[in-house]
Order: sequence, then structure tokens, then C-alpha cells
Amino acid sequence: MMFIRSLIFFCFLIFFTSNASSPKQTYVIHTVTASTKHIVTSLLNSLQTENIQDDEFSLPEIHYIYENAMSGFSATLTDNQLETVKNTQGFISAYPDELLSLHTTYSHEFLGLEFGIGLWNQTSLSSDVIIGLVDTGISPEHVSFRDMHMTPVPSRWRGSCDEGTNFSSSSCNKKIIGASAFYKGYEALVGKINETTDFRSARDAQGHGTHTASTAAGGIVRKASYFGQAKSPYASGMRFTSRIAAYKACWALGCASTDVIAAIDRAISDGVDVISLSLGGSSRPFYVDPLAIAGFGAMQKNIFVSCSAGNSGPTESTLSNGAPWLMTVAASYTDRTFPAIVRIGTGKSLIGSSLYKGSSLYNLPLAFNRTAGGVSGAEFCVRDSLKRELVEGKIVICLRGFTGRTAKGEEVKRSGGAAMLLVSREMEGEELLADPHVLPAASIGFSDGKILLNYLAGGSGAANATGTVASIRFRGTSYGATAPIVAAFSSRGPSIAGPEISKPDIAAPGFNILAGWSPFASPSLLRSDPRRVQFNIISGTSMACPHVSGIAALIKSVHSDWSPAMIKSSLMTTARITDNRNKPIGDMGAVPKSAATAFALGAGNVDPTRAVDPGLVYDISTVDYLNYLCSLNYTRERIRMFSGTSYTCPTNGVVLSPGNLNYPSFAVNFVSGAKLKTLRYKRTVTNVGSPTSCEYVAHVEEPKGVKVRVEPKVLKFQKVRERLSYTATFAAEGWRNYSSSSFGALVWRCDKYKVRSPIAVTWE
Repeated sequence: MMFIRSLIFFCFLIFFTSNASSPKQTYVIHTVTASTKHIVTSLLNSLQTENIQDDEFSLPEIHYIYENAMSGFSATLTDNQLETVKNTQGFISAYPDELLSLHTTYSHEFLGLEFGIGLWNQTSLSSDVIIGLVDTGISPEHVSFRDMHMTPVPSRWRGSCDEGTNFSSSSCNKKIIGASAFYKGYEALVGKINETTDFRSARDAQGHGTHTASTAAGGIVRKASYFGQAKSPYASGMRFTSRIAAYKACWALGCASTDVIAAIDRAISDGVDVISLSLGGSSRPFYVDPLAIAGFGAMQKNIFVSCSAGNSGPTESTLSNGAPWLMTVAASYTDRTFPAIVRIGTGKSLIGSSLYKGSSLYNLPLAFNRTAGGVSGAEFCVRDSLKRELVEGKIVICLRGFTGRTAKGEEVKRSGGAAMLLVSREMEGEELLADPHVLPAASIGFSDGKILLNYLAGGSGAANATGTVASIRFRGTSYGATAPIVAAFSSRGPSIAGPEISKPDIAAPGFNILAGWSPFASPSLLRSDPRRVQFNIISGTSMACPHVSGIAALIKSVHSDWSPAMIKSSLMTTARITDNRNKPIGDMGAVPKSAATAFALGAGNVDPTRAVDPGLVYDISTVDYLNYLCSLNYTRERIRMFSGTSYTCPTNGVVLSPGNLNYPSFAVNFVSGAKLKTLRYKRTVTNVGSPTSCEYVAHVEEPKGVKVRVEPKVLKFQKVRERLSYTATFAAEGWRNYSSSSFGALVWRCDKYKVRSPIAVTWE
């Protein structure tokens, strides 16, 4: 810290600002060594020499020095200054800063976590595990973050509780043991933060960070609910005795990648065990992906990194955070629903979803599009598209898209509408999101939406009615629905950046999740909404990610010597693949609705109880990952961005294949016209189960169009931590031209253990 302060002060001493200035941009800059002091000083001296006589000289701004997540720094530079940096010895790469997006309780019961049983026992809950969350900050006074009965902060903790607007050092306690804010990159991109609506501190003004923190590690809260909805005996984070370190790097318009890297860099230095990242950008090569690079730095320090997959589903290949050293989490349903019955004038009942808990509405007239506003955007209920004289006292139908879901309700209410029906388009499918609307509202899936709109258009008997009307009956909270199901919005594989690795890795609850909320944000996130809640219900892979972060912390508390790859493997190979009806887990984004594939579900839905005792694990070392990068034909300079030091790829005739990374799943890609119709991958498994002899037998569920051969078919382990290898050969049977993918699995079985690896085959 002293070095960074001195360096920034040095910058201001050696540079001056003239009246004229060149256009500037913020960059992430990678250097060759983990010790950046000499290189940055040299760069600054070079800039001074290069530009001191330049009338156009403009002050370069050094924002962060990165020493843990990566080697380098971030700075705002003119084009000339960037060229000087590029020509300085030690420079590797530079790319512009960008805004990443946030991927926006009963879950523990649904996942089988119970007090005194399995992972929620006294031994596993008593150890100190620290979860670092990079998000919108935290609400320190929230009931989920009380520190009663907690032991003193562990001596290994190296972090701090940074003071800022409406946040003091006393805001932290034995639960929230660290808090910091990172905004230099964001302000360079967007402008100074408006402190009437946010805080230049770790305090959460948006609610998202409080929600994810309480999901991962929030303490036990009795009778938590959202205005009486989703009420259960208690709400709890997945690992409710974990310590929390909050790193605020996300603001009103997003998260600057330079700030996110700085937050991860600090988290590594502080000594966290798990990093939770409910954010991301578009898929891109790993060497220009800030989360991939910073996550690699965390993995090297034995830190488990959990990331959300994104909310761009159900379109394929929309997944972000696809690097193999990151745990990529998709979103799934629990069996808790909030049903609303919509009855139209023909007598037909439609099934919707609503958080509204007031009185039912009977036989109110309907308004939509021309009968609601008649101007462009009225069908989507965009701002100023509705006319009061047309919608007052009516139920207004709004299609999803173009504006936020709660913003549509705000427009309906502002225009005098009595209620809203939010109808999904084909791309949103049958998903029934329960949103915290500002008026009585229900969401309707695509199929029922077609019935509703057909009724309005004069079909289904509506022509015989005196007018189009509907009633809405709000049923409150219900349990026992078919679950889990993959959410339609959850981003899908295959990964564009790394198609040789099947992604996402796993699914976890991310649909209609109840968790803590900031007192500075309304549940709808609308400024016009005066309501304030302790707990809110929202959906997204942002909500799924902290579930896995907390469960990983549970596993780490039992197996403190396991690597991040071993924890990931235990979660993947024990994941659940059937729902509570004992049928294959479904996909809400599939048309027609069908079983979820590995590109939607990953290895399955997370099963914490089974994950703690997986039998076998697939371990991966830092060198294994570096060899994987070698197999992608990365240059030495690009590999240095990850390793921080020079790494020489294996030679002497060694042929590296990205499919040979010791991953707990298989991605098999057959290219049309290629001579190679057979692919052979090697895997090594480590016994972490039976301390005595256990004979694992291979069982294969072959993907359509592919023959799979496993050699040897039997792996006999004699002791714990013994490692044995096998090869899996995949042979294409002819060429499939009627589908782009097929799926199967390899399962190793011994006594109670079933170690399952999904197989995803793509045909190009």
C-alpha cells in the first residue's frame, strides 16, 4: 500500500497539465513480472522523457497497481502515451477498459441442507472460511450480517475496513471482516459518482451486493419474507458461519473491468478462500478477458472462484466466464412458486406468477397496444406510450422487452392502469418471473400469452362477449412444483472462447430467490417506488453464483487441503440430473420443453450433501492450465499474462490437445470434412473416498452418433490419494447432419459412489 501511494504521488510530481490535452482512454496494461515497481517507474520515466517538451502533454492517470491477480496496472493515457508504454521494455499487452454487467432463504432446504446433518454439522461450520464478494457493496447493519456468537476475526486475515461515504471502520464486525470500494476506472469511463444516489464507499445503494452476500454467507434470520411472501421458518446463506469480505466494484451503470481486477487483486492479498463474481461481459478470448486473467491469479493462490454464466439465454453460445479455472454457474428453479390465476372472458384460466398479495381483481376490462396508447412502443408499455383515458381502471397487457419489467408496471400505474399482465414473447418462453412490481401484476408465459392475445383479437369465443375482460386471483406462496428446471434466461454453451471445455459447469438456484436487500434501494429498483424491504425476491445467474460460492466454502471447511479444481470436480461429478419427480431435469428455454442438455445445465444441479464425499476427483495444477493455454497456440507473451512469469511450453515431440485438460467433463468436437473421426482424451482421477480397496467400473451413456470406449474399464484403488489414469476414445459413426450436438455421460461406480462426467458432442 505504501508503494502504491508513493507511486501515485510520484506521478503527480513529475507530470504537469497544460491548457490543451489529447483524447484519453483507460487501459488495462500487462507487464512481464509480478513485481511491478521497477517497470511502472521505468514507464513513467519514459513518458516524462518522451513528452516533457510536448505542448499537448496531458497528465497520465495511474489508477491501480496489480500485483496478485495479474502483473501490471491500469491507467488513463493519450494515444501517444500508450505508444510510449508499448515501446517500453517489460510491456506485454494493453486493452481498453470496459463496463461489465451484473447478472441479475428457502434454497438451503431445497438443496437438502439441514442442521446437524451432512455439511451443516458443528465441525464443518466451526472452521473459519472467508468469502470475498465483488459486487455493489454491502449493507452492514442488515440482520443477515450480525456477528453474535462469532469468534474473533482469524489472525490470518490481512484485509481492512475502508472508510468512505456513510461507511466507517466500525461498520465491519466479526461477520463482515473487510470492506473496500473501487471506482477509479468507473469514474474514468462514466464520470464522477453521484453521491446523492450512491456512495463512494463499500455501502450498497443498489441491493444486489447485499443479496448475493446474504445468499452465500448470510446468518440465520427467523421468519424472513417479502411482504409475507416466501415466508419460511428461517432464511440462511449456504455457509452461514462464513466471514464476508465485500469489495464494491459495481455501480449504477456497471462494473469497470479495471476496478474488478483491483478488487480481485485486493481479495487475494487480503487472504480470502473463495471469490464470488456475479458479473461478466461478452465471451472473448481468455487473453483479453479480465475475469479469466484475474481469476487465474486467484486460482494460483489456491482460491476458489465462482462466476455467473450470464442472463442471455436461451440462445446458444451466449455464456460468459468460460475459462476452465473458473466455476461457471447456470440458474435453475426451486419448487417454490407464486401462482396467479388469470381468467379471461371465455372462461379459460391461464397460469401466471405474482408477488402481489392483495385482493383479487374481477372482470376488469383489458387494454393493449392500440387500445392502450396507439403509439409506437405501447405494446411494450415504454415510457409515455400509454394514454390515461384508454387505460385508467383497466388491466393493461405489456409485452416483455425494450424496458425493464418493473418499469413497465411503473408506466401502467402512472397512467392510471389498475393492474398489469406481463406477457413473454417466444424468445422468453414459458418463464414466470415473480417481480416486485409497484402495482398488482402477473407474468404470463408465451403459450398462455398467445391465448390471451388471440382472445383480444377476437378469437376463442371473444367475439361473442360484450368486451374483453379478465380476473386475476393471487394465490400467494406455493411449494411442490416440478424442480429443478433450468431457467430460460440462463446463458448457454458451447463456449465460444474455449469450445474444448463443456460449459456451464453446474446449475444452482437462481430463480425467484429471497435474500437480503439494501435499505437505500426499493425492491423494484425504481426511484418512484417508496417501499423498503429487508428481503427481496429477484432472479438471475447472479443469484445462482453465490449459492455455489457458499457451498464451495462448506466443502473447503471439511477438506481444507483440496485445490480449487478438486472442489469444482466434487461439485460437478455429484450433481443432480433428475428433478423431484425423478425425471430428467427440464429446460424452460427449450421449445418444446424438453430435458436440459449439458450446454444449459452443465453437469447437473448442485447437490451439497453428495459433493462433500464424491469418491473420486479430477485435480488440475497450474502447470496443467498453462499447458492448456499452450494447446490453444497462445504465444509466450500471452501465457505470461496468466502466469506472471516466463513459461516454456513442452516440446520434444509432445502434442498438446485442449481436450486433454483433466476436466470433470468432456467436450468432443467433430469438424465436418476433417480426416480425424476419432478423438482420444486422457484423464486422471484421485481417490478421496474409501480408505480401503474400491473397484470403480466405467458405465457409458453414449451420445447419439458416437461410440465411446474407456480403457481400462476398471480402476482399482488401494488407498486414499492414489491416482489412476484412463483414456476415453470417441468415434463418430458416419456424419450427423440433422443436429448440431448430442449428449451422454461417463459414470465410474463403486459401492455408494457414482462419479459422473457429462459428454457434450458438437458436430460442425
